[in-house]
Amino acid sequence: MKNTKEFITKIFLVALLLYMFLLSIGLMGAAFKGFGREFAENLIRTTSNPFVGLFIGILATSLVQSSSTTTSIVVGIVGSGGMGVGNAIPIIMGANIGTTVTNTLVSLGHVSRREEFKRAMGAATVHDFFNLICVCILFPLELTTGFLEKCATAMSALFENAGGIKLVSPIKVATEPVVHFIQDVVQALIKSSTATNIVVLVLSFLILFFALYFIVKIMKSLVVERAEIILNNVINRSRLAGFAAGLAFTAIVQSSSITTSLLVPMVAAGIFTIKSVFPITLGANIGTTGTAILASFATGNPSAITVAFVHFLFNLAGIVCIYPIKVFRRIPIKLAYGLGELAARKRRYALFYVTGVFFLLPALLIFIYRLFC
Repeated sequence: MKNTKEFITKIFLVALLLYMFLLSIGLMGAAFKGFGREFAENLIRTTSNPFVGLFIGILATSLVQSSSTTTSIVVGIVGSGGMGVGNAIPIIMGANIGTTVTNTLVSLGHVSRREEFKRAMGAATVHDFFNLICVCILFPLELTTGFLEKCATAMSALFENAGGIKLVSPIKVATEPVVHFIQDVVQALIKSSTATNIVVLVLSFLILFFALYFIVKIMKSLVVERAEIILNNVINRSRLAGFAAGLAFTAIVQSSSITTSLLVPMVAAGIFTIKSVFPITLGANIGTTGTAILASFATGNPSAITVAFVHFLFNLAGIVCIYPIKVFRRIPIKLAYGLGELAARKRRYALFYVTGVFFLLPALLIFIYRLFC
């Protein structure tokens, strides 16, 4: 009886902590959007150079913490005639890299516990490395052949008069009222919008660190070794099941960042391995494109629908090019393991990686381009 009560209490605590974890991601996104949405929109409008467009996509999405936001801005600009589909494609590719910053930031919540941090950093960055490799393969191909634009244009013609469907994310329904309430309270106390965003961002990290610490602690006591082995075997033996789970869950919650961020503490706790969550991550990459496609149907604008399909085709082509080939499939996993090991030994490298890849390098290259062009 005592064990049953203890088990139920722990399940309740995990559910509460998961809510706090999701709330922290919502607060983080709200703070970043407050800082960067207008800047990101202005940034996206300013270039026709595909290489700069790629880095604008990375920086803009890292600032607003959402590829959906970046894609929506791009769709709006393309739909209004402010940008061609060809110019939008590199930005969409960059957005795919920038969106992985959220789960990488989540992994920093484990920084004080070396072994956990090693696993967490690896779980977060396998998504980064996969998307980086996809861009390295598909970006030059698109520049030389235009295959994504051609295929997406042909697909958009079939769906031009399709009606749009608006999906509601249950996680957003559960967390957004609390996020708005906290923002309003802080705004009423501080008055300054910039200071409000800073306080909300700091608060999000405090909640994140607190939730992650206790999620991992309680999960370790709940998941015995046998259950851990069974879970890993099921996912490892059926990669398709992992892929389908990632796709379906992401389509429901409408955010690949939420799916991949939820995997980080599970890998950190030793419940899953980097290898076993990789198919789930790939499924999330496809699942996140569904909302934009359905929303674009409502516009009836062929260019807007084309941009939405480009996002889907880019993610699909990346999976087809990399995952079926064993040698290629191992590359992002090995790189993620390697970075996890390095970050655990010298934790400052994790901070260098996040700030360098997602913020400093794209900003520097955009600045250099503006300076000389």
